[in-house]
Amino acid sequence: MKKFLFLPLFLVFVSLLTTFAKDKNTKPNYRLLSNWAASPFKDDTSDSIPDFLRNEARDTRADVFFIHPTSFFTDGDKGAWNADLQDTVVNNNTDSRSILFQTTVFNGSCRVFAPRYRQGNMRAFYVFGTPVANQAFDLAYQDVKVAFLYFLKHYNKNRPIIIASHSQGTLHAIRLLQEFFDGTPLQDRLVCAYVIGYQIKKDAFKHLPVGDHADQTGCFVGWRSYAKGVIPKEAAAEKGNSICVNPLTWNTSESEASAKLHQGIMNGFRTITAHSVATAIEPSTKLLWVEAPGLKNEKGEAMKNLHVYDYNLFWLNIRENIKLRIDAFLTTHRK
Repeated sequence: MKKFLFLPLFLVFVSLLTTFAKDKNTKPNYRLLSNWAASPFKDDTSDSIPDFLRNEARDTRADVFFIHPTSFFTDGDKGAWNADLQDTVVNNNTDSRSILFQTTVFNGSCRVFAPRYRQGNMRAFYVFGTPVANQAFDLAYQDVKVAFLYFLKHYNKNRPIIIASHSQGTLHAIRLLQEFFDGTPLQDRLVCAYVIGYQIKKDAFKHLPVGDHADQTGCFVGWRSYAKGVIPKEAAAEKGNSICVNPLTWNTSESEASAKLHQGIMNGFRTITAHSVATAIEPSTKLLWVEAPGLKNEKGEAMKNLHVYDYNLFWLNIRENIKLRIDAFLTTHRK
């Protein structure tokens, strides 16, 4: 009888070990190009150029280190808390979405580096602040940190740096900026940090300033996009402890920015539609309120949460701003 009791207990133990092993899968080796979602040393979707920019003059005067958003989803409480770097579904989601539609905004002026990392499962955000969520995000950040150190040592070679991110990526990017740039000598090499799609608290940085004009360097910018009139309860609960830069004006003014300033929303990586978006910073929450009448969901309804479009809505504005800031940075640092 004891023998048969032991077997189920043993199987439970093996099952727990297997789940733990999935959560703690092999640390990434960033010498391997397979552990980079984007790199100038391999062909990937960050190299994509839309047809309307085929004749654009491009250069690589700076490096962008991009931290991609969440692409690891499981239902309920099943599955690992951190992604496996060999998960082809996760990697394909990353490459066909954020790498294609977000990192490409930088390829007119930058070499693009985007590490794969053991990102936290989306469900970790639903239990944010709990020990299991903290552990998942800490593990993810450690990968980002190791990748950044490898990037600095082997690739960057004292070139100008842009830090860019979205959503979960911005959670990690803020931490990276705090550890490596805020008040350190490396801040002098920072063109700008585009930390988008996540709350930036007012006291996030001690020395790194918010960008308040379009050609400012050594600063950070960021926003969270919602339809005009929408204030989610999570944002209201922040009690205004957030910073927002309007990507049409590149300042923190709460005045409405006309669609005349809008250079183009990216449509399916095929066309650009200019003058289709107006914006304003909502005073109490510092959310970016967006008027984009043509933007509908699959049911044909006006969208309220525009989080997934944080880059696409302002794709050409961001692309032109990157060039402007790099020009300003190189002019200043040649003196």
